[in-house]
Amino acid sequence: MRVGRCIGAETLGTFLLVLFGPGAVMVDAWSGGRLGQVGIALAFGGVVAAMMFVFGDVSGAHINPAVTIAQWTRGRLPGRLVAPYVAAQCVGATAASMSLRAILGTVGNSGATLPAIPVGRAFGVEVALSFVLLASIAASGEPDRLRAAPWIVGLAVGLCALVGGPLTGASMNPARSLGPAVASGLWRAHWVYWLAPSSGMLVAVRVHDLLRRSAVTA
Repeated sequence: MRVGRCIGAETLGTFLLVLFGPGAVMVDAWSGGRLGQVGIALAFGGVVAAMMFVFGDVSGAHINPAVTIAQWTRGRLPGRLVAPYVAAQCVGATAASMSLRAILGTVGNSGATLPAIPVGRAFGVEVALSFVLLASIAASGEPDRLRAAPWIVGLAVGLCALVGGPLTGASMNPARSLGPAVASGLWRAHWVYWLAPSSGMLVAVRVHDLLRRSAVTA
């Protein structure tokens, strides 16, 4: 594993995720709703699938600090790479959001994730969505499913964005929330988008590993 290539892949992958994900939210607002929630969900799911195809064999295509932390706890990433991965993801996300601001201004709140429901409920929604995302990542990482992994994870992201987007923005990704917050200056309940994804994914790791062990010993 060449660290420089991994960091570059995580930076560029997260840049493109935010450019096309939150970017779709901004384009939808700018165009008066031409994309709609379905279009936004397709953009998120599609760009995640594409990044997994492009960078999966380079860095694992985490493009998400919560995924990085979860994969480290599973022994899928050396501890020395956690901080560089997270830093790269945050830099990529912020650079993308600032690029979007230069193109479109702050339309659509720069794609910021802001709860449309009470904060406590928003936290629960983000935990649940993040659980689903990491569960799909863990399941698709099995040897017999690797080729389908981008489609499986992309579908999970799209479904979560479709259902959870109107409620919380369906972040599931601290970096995805950080970039637009920096660009827009909107930090309301920002802590939710760091703590909830990390919590949901850590629970998913434990549940997945428990179920796998049970299946093996059954």
